[in-house]
Parts: sequence; C-alpha cells; structure tokens
Amino acid sequence: MLVALDVDGTLLHYDGHLSETVRDAVQAVARAGHHVTIATGRSVLGVMEIAGMLGLDRGFAVASNGAVTIELDPSAPNGYRIVETVTFDPAPVLKSLENAWPDAVVAVEEIGIGSKVSAPFPDGELLGTQRVVSWEEMAAEPTTRVTFRSPTGTSDDFVKLAPQLGLHGVSYGVGYTAWLDINPEGVSKASALEQIRRNLHVEPAATVAIGDHRNDLEMLTWAARGVAMGQALDDVLAVADEVTGTIDEDGAVPVLRSLILP
Repeated sequence: MLVALDVDGTLLHYDGHLSETVRDAVQAVARAGHHVTIATGRSVLGVMEIAGMLGLDRGFAVASNGAVTIELDPSAPNGYRIVETVTFDPAPVLKSLENAWPDAVVAVEEIGIGSKVSAPFPDGELLGTQRVVSWEEMAAEPTTRVTFRSPTGTSDDFVKLAPQLGLHGVSYGVGYTAWLDINPEGVSKASALEQIRRNLHVEPAATVAIGDHRNDLEMLTWAARGVAMGQALDDVLAVADEVTGTIDEDGAVPVLRSLILP
C-alpha cells in the first residue's frame, strides 16, 4: 500500500515533538512492506528532518505541498535525490502581495538551501538559510513556493484576505496562523502522490492518507482511505472517509496499526 502521512498535527504534536508510539507505528508499517510517504507543506530540509526523526531513509516524500518530490537514499548527497519539481513565475504573485498586509514578510523557496526573504521570519519558522533580498531579486527566477506570513495576523484574517489578492494561475492554502503558501496551479500533495503511486505501480484502491488541515483536502479525497485527525478543520472532516483520534491522542497510531497483518 501507499501510505501518505501529513506531518504537523498528524505525526508531530504542536510543540514539535514526536511520540515514540507514533514513530514505532510508522516504522512497523514500513517494515511490513508498505510505501510510507511523508507528504507535507514543509520544505525538503524539513522533510529530511522529519524522516530522521521517524527513522526513514528509503522511499519517496512530498515536500512544499506537492511542488517537490524526492526519493530518500542514504547513498545520495544529503540523503535524497530530487525526482520532480514544479515551478511558477513568482513575479505576479509578489506584485499582489507587496503592501497587502502590514508587517507581513515574504519568502521565495530555494530548494535544499532555504529562502530568499523580504525580511527575516520569526525564529524557527523557516529551515535553512534566510537571505534578505529585494523584491526584484525574489521575482527574478521561477520557484516552487512563495510564503506570505504575518506575525500579528490570524488564520481567519488570511482566509478573508486570500481571495482579495487576485491570485491567478496558482494554488494557495492558509495555515493555522496568518500563513499563506502559494504553489504552481494544480499542484497539491495529491498531484505529487498520484505520480508516486503510478511509479510504484500501486493500485488506486491501495492508498491511505492521514491529515488534518486545508492543504490535506485533495490528498484525503485522492486516497481510497482518507483519514482525518480528530482535531481537523470542519471542511477536512467533511471530505474524509473516516475520523481518528486527535494529535494529543496520537490518533494516527490506530490507523497505522490497522495496516499491519496480525
């Protein structure tokens, strides 16, 4: 089976820790021969950090909400190879974002390196190098993702703001905070996972996904068994085939255990 796992709020608790129970369940599913696939909005650097925490060094992973697909390989430089990237021209997006929200900062992803930023992000929010550049330099090259962040706004603020920005030819999603990720049009965790499924020759009926947030909607719909975490947003719960426990209850564990033969 292809088992797609969101990270934050699904495997990792909100304080960033991974319980031993979750790690053991993920490893057991991998040992059973299933294709455990991390699928996250985090960057490649973030994926590799999580893979290390989970004890995974083989298989595929989806980063940047589907814009980057990698194959884990301990023999490769940095432990992975890039399989596919989907990019877009950030210039029109950046034009819409400039001055769109007081105190907002913008990041343009640089795969495996970090980000070009309009100003430093709060500590711990972006992995890798943050390189402060002009808006012109941020717009100069195609990218996999643009991130728009306000330290003082709320998620609801950005849910209302996003449709007003006039973003065309891209996909976007709002996080739990005032955080807006913008990716190439048509790109999602599901679009990347479908390519992985085909490459691995896994039948559509043999797909499982667990997630909790707006960037998991397409993934849960794509999977034959789409499972929402108990604390998931209402629109995520609505598309799921089933609902498990919350992250505080390590709700992913019973789902993972159900994939292992007794």
